[in-house]
Amino acid sequence: MPRRRARGGLAGAADVADVRRLARRRAPRVVFDYVDGAAEGELSTARAAEAFARVEFRPHVLRDVARVDTGTEILGRRVSMPVVLGPTGFTRMMHRAGERAVARAAARAGVPYTLSTMGTTSARDVAAAALGGWNWFQLYVVRDRGRVREWLRQAREAGMDVLVVTVDVPVAGGRLRDVRNGMTMPPSLRWGGLAQAMTRPAWWFGFLTGEPLRFATVEGAPDDLAGITNLMFDPAVTLRDLEWIRSEWGGRLLVKGVQRVDDAEELVAAGVDGLVVSNHGGRQLDRSPTPLELLPEVAAAVGDRTEVFLDGGVRSGADVAAAVALGARACLVGRAYLYGLMAGGEAGVDRVLAMLRGELVRTLALLGASGVDGLDADVVRLR
Repeated sequence: MPRRRARGGLAGAADVADVRRLARRRAPRVVFDYVDGAAEGELSTARAAEAFARVEFRPHVLRDVARVDTGTEILGRRVSMPVVLGPTGFTRMMHRAGERAVARAAARAGVPYTLSTMGTTSARDVAAAALGGWNWFQLYVVRDRGRVREWLRQAREAGMDVLVVTVDVPVAGGRLRDVRNGMTMPPSLRWGGLAQAMTRPAWWFGFLTGEPLRFATVEGAPDDLAGITNLMFDPAVTLRDLEWIRSEWGGRLLVKGVQRVDDAEELVAAGVDGLVVSNHGGRQLDRSPTPLELLPEVAAAVGDRTEVFLDGGVRSGADVAAAVALGARACLVGRAYLYGLMAGGEAGVDRVLAMLRGELVRTLALLGASGVDGLDADVVRLR
């Protein structure tokens, strides 16, 4: 599929912060706040960004970096850079093209895309939209195990071979921006009435003329987002349930939401294929561990026995380089590509991915590394 040309302010965006500002202008406040916000006082998400701000690189000089290779291997498969587009719910709320657009952009960029259980496009439709892409499926464990079994079947039949089980949502986090905005699913003009529609006409036109917004996997369109989380998700899930999921799935299995070294040790002993050090982007437990700070401890404890990924606060290729140097196999990115989707649809996701790769190439060269395998703890520290 030919690459779409960026339009308007998107072409002039220099980094993800610029894309975020453009997204804020183009999406209704309630939609932007859903993406941008976090739990309670939003301390966890702020600390994630602050941790990357404390990164200090220690570059080598007089190294041959005439050619820089950002490629690496994840779970036995070569990708163009150590980036995975992480799972995000309600993606067609950000732009009518939603998950299909994100999956196509990921396929073009040569990185995996992860479809959320709370997605608004089915696994089959994502696979059809991004033929040749490496599509993963993210699972929330709900009370009805029959539903879980059916979702796994649908993902397998769509060609998805990596399952990401999110384990940090026994109950819904306190996302106060959503509460204050009267967040509903699907969006409604009653949020701000005609005022919101008049200030964001392009978004509202796409929303009103596109296919109805609904959950494609869990099915339905409940008004109360926290309510469906607390109704469906199972707070009694244990390691035994994870063993059952592995037996039902049969493919590669990652666990997302690791926030302690002892939990990481326990999961590795259970035989998972990878761990994602993550606090859910600060959207669940506020004041939770900062992923980048925890990463070196987890990598030192289990990195020789499983693949360790980082999720949280990644906004640039330099952030990706820092995380890999501190022990991550790759980084999951969420908000950054959603800003791109809100700012410019599929072209916006393309733009963010191009930014990440360009920044990674430049960072590697300035570090004196000709490839990702040159990144280790010798070239980075947290001040």
